[in-house]
Amino acid sequence: MTKHRCAWCKGDALYEAYHDEEWGVPVYDDDKLFEFLILETFQAGLSWITVLRKRGNFKKAFDHFDYKKIAQYDQAKINALLQDAGIIRNKLKVKATVTNAQAFIKIQEEFGSFSTYIWGFVEGKPIKNAFKSVKELPANTALSDMISKDLKKRGFKFVGTTVVYAHMQATGMVNDHETTCFRYEEV
Repeated sequence: MTKHRCAWCKGDALYEAYHDEEWGVPVYDDDKLFEFLILETFQAGLSWITVLRKRGNFKKAFDHFDYKKIAQYDQAKINALLQDAGIIRNKLKVKATVTNAQAFIKIQEEFGSFSTYIWGFVEGKPIKNAFKSVKELPANTALSDMISKDLKKRGFKFVGTTVVYAHMQATGMVNDHETTCFRYEEV
C-alpha cells in the first residue's frame, strides 16, 4: 500500500525522503535550526529541490553548519565559497550567512538558545494547520511577517517573510502537511 504524501514532494525520491523524514518535524536543536536557516536563505528565489540536491555540498563548504566558525569567516573564506561550484554562489547570500551566524550567537546570548527565541513566537508548540491541498499553503502569514521583522531588527539578512515561513514549515513550527498526508497526524 502506498503512502499518501503532500503533493509538492511526489515524483522525486530525494524530495519524498525529505518530506517523510524531516519536513514539519519540530526542531529544537540550535545547530539544526541554523542549518535550516542557511538552506532557506540560499533557497530564496530558487526551488527547494535545487538546495536539497546541494545540501551535502553546503554542509562541507560551511563547516558542517557550525555557526561559531561561520561567524568568524574572513574575506578569504568568503572568496573561496564564491568559487565553490558545489553551492549556490550568490555573494549577498554568502555574506548574509556570516552576518546571520553572528546575529544567531547574539540571540543565544540574550535568550539562552536560538530555539527558545524562535519557538517563543508559537509558545513552544507547533501550529497545526488543516490544509487539504498544496494550493492552500500560504507563502507567508502575519506571524512570519512578525518574526521576519524581529530577525531583521536583530541584524539578520535574507530573512523575508516567505523565507521565514519556509523555515517555520521545515522546522515544524507549523504543520502544513495536507490533511490526507500520512505525516499530518504523526508530527
